[in-house]
Amino acid sequence: MPKSIRRLWSRLPSRVWNIIRSPQVSLRDKLLFVIPVGLYWVLPDVMPFVPIDDAAVTVLAAMWYAGRMERKYGLENGSGNHYNKTRP
Repeated sequence: MPKSIRRLWSRLPSRVWNIIRSPQVSLRDKLLFVIPVGLYWVLPDVMPFVPIDDAAVTVLAAMWYAGRMERKYGLENGSGNHYNKTRP
């Protein structure tokens, strides 16, 4: 497995966990991730025409959610960079 993919998978859970715990992030935005992913894990048979594994759906949702919330709230991403800083 390439190093960049391994680094992404190893940092993604902590990025999402930090966003969920952050007091800056509104409850509504926290629930934007927790409710759909939780429902997909509990009720996968309700959507029989979506042939994607639960873990794959969770990873895709986590990548989208972490990137969006880090940009929206100016949070630090997994590599310690801030999205809201300007680059030289």
